[in-house]
Amino acid sequence: MSYRPRLKDKYKAEVAPALKERFSYKSVMQVPKLQKICINQGVGDAVADKKLMDFALNEMSSITGQKAVPTKSKKDISNFKLRSGVPIGARVTLRDVNMYEFLDRLISVALPRIRDFKGVNNKGFDGRGNYTLGVTEQIIFPEIDIDKVNKITGMDITFVTSANTDDEAYHLLKEFGIPFKNKEQ
Repeated sequence: MSYRPRLKDKYKAEVAPALKERFSYKSVMQVPKLQKICINQGVGDAVADKKLMDFALNEMSSITGQKAVPTKSKKDISNFKLRSGVPIGARVTLRDVNMYEFLDRLISVALPRIRDFKGVNNKGFDGRGNYTLGVTEQIIFPEIDIDKVNKITGMDITFVTSANTDDEAYHLLKEFGIPFKNKEQ
């Protein structure tokens, strides 16, 4: 038997039936799914110091378990000493097994390590069923060795769902176990 992530099984056993009952879907295929998780990190200082880009790519690759790709600038901006085509960020798109594994580590290990954590903000929905969470420090992930970090940077984690509304996406992510601050119902 091949390996199956814990949250993938949880989705089929608990999350999908709960959402089907809550929103009274006729078919299981109407139940929203988590399609992908996109992680993006801007490294603006990489214009002056090229080594920062390598550190960011290595850190993101170790956090996600998948190779990170550099994002390049599209325009020349003289005020920032920026040329088009220069790497200024790193990104990873996770799907299927890697996505569920990352989500599991994020919920159970990384988020509880945030200082003064009272839940994630529930205002990060975009109106189309996607949610973006901003993380201010990459050192909350256990894969990062704090002694080897040369600059603390943040990242944006976007959960792309097949939900049509923010309410459906909110309940999907809540069922997975993302600790939201109390939302008014």
